[in-house]
Amino acid sequence: MNISSNSRLTAPGASDRIASIGHTRQALLYGQPSRGVETADVASWIQRSWLRCLAEGHRPENVPTFDALAPALLKRTLEDNRLLVQAARPVLDRLGRAIADTRYFAILTNRHGVVVDVNGVIDRSDSRADLITRIGTDLSERRLATTAIGAALAELQPVWLHRGEHFFEANSVYSCAGAPLFGPDGACIGMLDLTGIEAAERPELKHLVAQSARSIENALTLSQLTGARDLLVRLNWPGRSLGDETDGLVCLDADGYVRGANQAARQMVPQLGQPSASPLHSSDLFAMSFEMLFDAALHPASASRAVLEIPLWTGLRLHAMALPVSQALEPAPLRMPVSAAATPQPLKDIETALIRKAVDDARGNVLKAARALGVSRATVYRRLGSTLKRR
Repeated sequence: MNISSNSRLTAPGASDRIASIGHTRQALLYGQPSRGVETADVASWIQRSWLRCLAEGHRPENVPTFDALAPALLKRTLEDNRLLVQAARPVLDRLGRAIADTRYFAILTNRHGVVVDVNGVIDRSDSRADLITRIGTDLSERRLATTAIGAALAELQPVWLHRGEHFFEANSVYSCAGAPLFGPDGACIGMLDLTGIEAAERPELKHLVAQSARSIENALTLSQLTGARDLLVRLNWPGRSLGDETDGLVCLDADGYVRGANQAARQMVPQLGQPSASPLHSSDLFAMSFEMLFDAALHPASASRAVLEIPLWTGLRLHAMALPVSQALEPAPLRMPVSAAATPQPLKDIETALIRKAVDDARGNVLKAARALGVSRATVYRRLGSTLKRR
């Protein structure tokens, strides 16, 4: 198939771009460099994918097959990915509205590249659209060679792929953006794809699909809050607002053990991204008592949720907001700007306030308060100093 023959693009330089991709294909896939013509700057991940496809025995001129799973396997696949589809559906609905006038549509796959949901304007009379949007169709790199779906799952990074950058010539009608999806345990569980057929090149869709993937991952992380006494800790760097989708999310059970975390949290807190033979505890992540996080969530310092400054074992500090399940799962995200009205409290002040509250709850019984906090009486006296009478 002639790569440029399907072009219906109107953007300036679109035809030149497609032609230069074609010259690059000739050089890299067939070993036939074109003299005196401009070649496209093909991303290194595309070149790696092309080489993997050649090693698998694929040839660019081969006609790809769009195989669907057998009914029994499809049923099992959909059941295994039920939570993924459930978390992604609101995001897919928003995506469908966002791209309605672009001739792109959304595809959700599992970690093997099998379609588990779709959304958007899909022309079922066009086999090129219908074949790749059937639930249960295998769109993995093993089947379809280089696509945004296979590449995102193989490279574990957001990608943009235009026309002839696909491996099979028959797939050069597609343009697509893709981003991998990571579950609360940090493992890749699937990917999100935006595909257009003979559509204008829209590399900005790479940002949209990556942002949408983050929304799905956050929904999956929040789904780990299954106990009434679980806790959500929102994290961000000093100077950033807390409460939006860029937050790191860490879910803790009532004993302080990590139930799950999103990718942002794994990038902020190194221990979350490292293999561990035993369940991670809050004290493995933060250089502070986990009880302090629960106390801050249950007894906020004011009507507005307190922003905490918490230390990491690396010596860095993060701003955090600890939320009980009842607030963590509110439909509207709680947004807490870091301002004069919500100045992060130093850890020492937080500890002193919690010790003072424990003494008040114990009606001045320092020994009882110390036992409740798991500290010595000396610590209580040292923190509260002359405001206490020795008992």
